[in-house]
Amino acid sequence: MAWLTNTLGSSVGKKLMMAITGLSFCGFLAVHLIGNLTLYGGSDFFTAYVKHLHAYGPLITVAELGLVALAVVHVLTGLTLFIGNLSARPIRYAVKKNAGGRTLGSATMPYTGILLLAFLIFHLADIRFPTPEPDTVYQLVFNSFAKKGYIFIYILGVVIAAIHVSHGFWSAFQTLGANHPKYMPFIQGLGIAFSVIVAIGFGFIPVYISTL
Repeated sequence: MAWLTNTLGSSVGKKLMMAITGLSFCGFLAVHLIGNLTLYGGSDFFTAYVKHLHAYGPLITVAELGLVALAVVHVLTGLTLFIGNLSARPIRYAVKKNAGGRTLGSATMPYTGILLLAFLIFHLADIRFPTPEPDTVYQLVFNSFAKKGYIFIYILGVVIAAIHVSHGFWSAFQTLGANHPKYMPFIQGLGIAFSVIVAIGFGFIPVYISTL
């Protein structure tokens, strides 16, 4: 166990942990988006999907808690690396130069990570402890997106997630060793495409619901 502790405590180990938890989060986003798209099928279709999920019982609660745990580990590990980098270079450069690889996603990773964790907790709390208690989950979604303030927060959270994923997706593969000149451009493009799908796929849902 000592080797595991030493590995996870090292800079390389922390980066590996970031990559694994980050890709797990991307996988969750993909599955969650597919499920949320059933909202376009109407109340009955979405309710059938939700009942199918609830058939797994406690596993859903475990998955939700696991998601929060992954997010906490991902954010705390990222902050540890970020603070460590700042400590190693306490004097900031007077002029920031972009060598071609600096993007909005890479420049804001620590900040978007914290905001994403806050949004995740807010979103889960709204789903798990709604006030007042709706008759169906579809009604819960409808009630939430009937509030303009909630729509704004939701879309903002989705945009932040897309910005974070736009860099995190390909960066995770790079950390895991897929850093090859032949494949990396494709992985980077796939990361951008995935982030756009996340932004559009989740972002249009509240707009659609609010028009019903």
